[in-house]
Amino acid sequence: MSGTDKSATTRRDLLQAAGVAGAATALLGGLGINPALAAATRSEKPLKAAFSNAGLQATWCAQGKQAAEWWGKLFNVEVTWFDGQLDAVKQRAAIDNMASQKWDFVAIQAFGIGTLTQPVNKMIDAGIPVIDMDTLIAPLDQIKVHSFLAPDNEFMGASVTQALCNAMGGKGKIIMTQGALGHTGAQGRAKGFESVVKQFPNIEVLDTQPADWDVSKTARLWETYLTKHPQIDAAFFHNDDMALAAYNIMKARNRTNILIGGVDAMPPAIQAVSEGRMFATVRNPSCRIHGGAIIAGVAAVTAGEKSGQGIPKHVITDGPVVTKANAAGMQWMEDHFLI
Repeated sequence: MSGTDKSATTRRDLLQAAGVAGAATALLGGLGINPALAAATRSEKPLKAAFSNAGLQATWCAQGKQAAEWWGKLFNVEVTWFDGQLDAVKQRAAIDNMASQKWDFVAIQAFGIGTLTQPVNKMIDAGIPVIDMDTLIAPLDQIKVHSFLAPDNEFMGASVTQALCNAMGGKGKIIMTQGALGHTGAQGRAKGFESVVKQFPNIEVLDTQPADWDVSKTARLWETYLTKHPQIDAAFFHNDDMALAAYNIMKARNRTNILIGGVDAMPPAIQAVSEGRMFATVRNPSCRIHGGAIIAGVAAVTAGEKSGQGIPKHVITDGPVVTKANAAGMQWMEDHFLI
C-alpha cells in the first residue's frame, strides 16, 4: 500500500470515529443531556462492562440487551451479558461469576430483591460502580449502588388500571396477573392497581395470583379463570408478555370482550393496542434504563461522576401510557433505542 493510500485510510478512520462521537452527541443533546459532557465522557480506550437482567426470555429484557449493546458501541463499551434466566438461583450463580472478574462498571436488574446483595457488595468494595436497573437489588439505604435507574412502578400500575376501570364504566369484574412477588417492580405495580380499584366499590377483583413473568404459567392460570368465571370484564397484567399469552387463551375460548391492560409497551403490545386486541399498556422504558446505565457507567469512569453528586442516587425513568393515539410514535422511539 502506498503512503497516499495510508493517509486516505487514516483520514477515513478519523472521520468515521468523529461520526460516531457526533451521533452520540446529537442523540444526547436531543434527550436534554449536555452534549459537552457526552463528548468528554466517550472513552478513548474500550471499557469493559458487565450487564445482567432478570431473563432474556422476557422481551423487555431482550430489548434492554439490544439497547445496552447499541449505546455501548457509541460510547466505546464492550458489554458482556450474564443472563438471569428468570430464576433467582441461576442469576445468583451468574452474578457470583461476574463478581469474580474485573470490570470498569456493572449494571444489574435483579430477579428478586435481596438475592444478589453479597456478590454486588463484593464488586462495590472493589471500587466497581454498580448501576441498579428497574428493580431494587436491596433497599437503597442498605447498599452503595452508584445509582438506581427505574420507572415509578406504582404509577404504571395505577395508570393502566385507571384506564381499564374508566373503560368498564366503574363496574364489573377484573383480574390482576402479577409478576414475581419478590420483584420490587411487581410490588409497585400491585400497589398501583390496588390504589385505583379501591376507589371503585362496584368493581370486584376476582383473582390476583402471580405468574412470575412466565407465559406458560400465565396460560395455565387463564385456562382456569375462563372456566371458573363466566364474567370477566377486564384484566391487568404486570407485563405485556403475560397479557398477550392470556389473550391467546381468551381468543381460543371466544372471550375477546375482556379489556386487557399491560406494562412495558413492547412492540408486540404496541401493535396489539393499535389493532384493538389490547386496550392499553404503559411504557417501562427498557432502552432508556439500559442505555442510561451505559451513560452512567461511562461518566463514572471517564468523568469521575460520583453517586449522589454528579448523578442522583435514584433516577426516575418514566414512560407514558400507550394507546392508539400515540402508539406509532412510541414504536419509532423504541426502534431507535430512545425510550
